[in-house]
Amino acid sequence: MEITYRMQDGFQVPNLLMPQTPEVHLGKYAELRREYLKKRRRVLYTNLKTSGALTEHLAEIEQTARKMVEQTVARMAQAEGVTEELKATDPMRWTGLMNNLRHSAEELVLNDLIYA
Repeated sequence: MEITYRMQDGFQVPNLLMPQTPEVHLGKYAELRREYLKKRRRVLYTNLKTSGALTEHLAEIEQTARKMVEQTVARMAQAEGVTEELKATDPMRWTGLMNNLRHSAEELVLNDLIYA
């Protein structure tokens, strides 16, 4: 890797740029992971950022977290007997149960993946 320089106020300053990364929309889990890394794992955050791997890491976390939440909710719904029949007969109860299951699944994902 060749380093080039430019003159600025009588000094030679190296032309250093961060690696270019594509613009990626990151969701809730990726942003939670970024904040966790910034506050609690500064060295890892800095290493990922300077190597250009932060965006890739966050995108992977987002995808994995979403998949884990969906799978966990499906398993928990099956175990609790939350069915389409219940949805048709008592939609308010079904909605409440599904919300509880989703919150439980998200709590598991936050503990196991985001804040690990």
